[in-house]
Amino acid sequence: MMRRSIITIAVILVAVLAGNAQNVKKARKGIIVVKTDSTVRAMEPYGGCSDDGAAYARAVNEFKRRYSQANVYCMIIPNAVAIYCPDSVSSWTADEQTYINRFYSKLDDDIKGIQLIDTLNNHRDEYIYLRTDHHWAPLGAYYAARTFAQSAEVPFKSLEDYTPQVIRHFVGTMLKFSGEKSLSNYPEDFVYYIPNDVNYEATQIKYYNRTYRKRRRRYTVLTAKPKENVSFFRSYDDGSAAAYSTFMGGDLNTTMVTTDTNNGRRLLILKDSYGNALPPFLFASFEEIHVVDCRYFLGNIITYAKDHQITDVLFANNLIHASTPAISQNYMRYMTQSR
Repeated sequence: MMRRSIITIAVILVAVLAGNAQNVKKARKGIIVVKTDSTVRAMEPYGGCSDDGAAYARAVNEFKRRYSQANVYCMIIPNAVAIYCPDSVSSWTADEQTYINRFYSKLDDDIKGIQLIDTLNNHRDEYIYLRTDHHWAPLGAYYAARTFAQSAEVPFKSLEDYTPQVIRHFVGTMLKFSGEKSLSNYPEDFVYYIPNDVNYEATQIKYYNRTYRKRRRRYTVLTAKPKENVSFFRSYDDGSAAAYSTFMGGDLNTTMVTTDTNNGRRLLILKDSYGNALPPFLFASFEEIHVVDCRYFLGNIITYAKDHQITDVLFANNLIHASTPAISQNYMRYMTQSR
């Protein structure tokens, strides 16, 4: 009787383990797809950085030298692969923590590097990265914003001070990037958070590409529309693939948020799309937040910082973008262009 019970328990354990077993494959562009019976996650691999972050650090350091009156912070955001890559295929991606440490080692001493991997790993069982999209989830941005606020020594509200909103049946960019059609069978809830008890207003300069011809050649020029009042949060229907554009409508803009937080602190965020999810968690931390994308800006960023009396600057790029030479080149250009 005892032996039969042991065998029964063993069979149950094998069945449970089999039900949770991971099926890992490499899809288009090297994207790592991890399937279980109940879910699927697609992740971009990280290919490393040829200069170990020297160009990116040089741009951050240069900003601090040109605008020394501000506190400057650098937040290299890990990608999902740093948190969720199975050990069995760890060779399919470079180790992100190693490279983040190399990036930070090249920053000047008066710049604060914000380490996130340990924080995010502590919450890996929560909904901190999207499974079907290349972005993190807003909850991941919440934990990152809290870590930054602690470093900046500003107030920070807990998640209980927010109202969650849900866009259901979301399938994001990884469906197209990876070519893995099974992702559409595992939609997810896109959950974002609207702050309570904080008054805020947003304005925006929207950019668009204007195309014209001259001497039989075709040119495309980034052009700015006049500043306008906007809603920081945008609404999308269930099933919309654009759910991540909830924040500011996406990347093609410079957004300015004024809040009723009266502490004299004014933040400039220089970011890629990962950074879009950060500002809502900082409305109670700064009286102004200015958000500039690393690909779309026409002014001189030092002049902009001076004109708006910026006290704090946060570089917030995911590691893959921070390793891309064009991003560092853009930041250097922002400091010298005159438009």
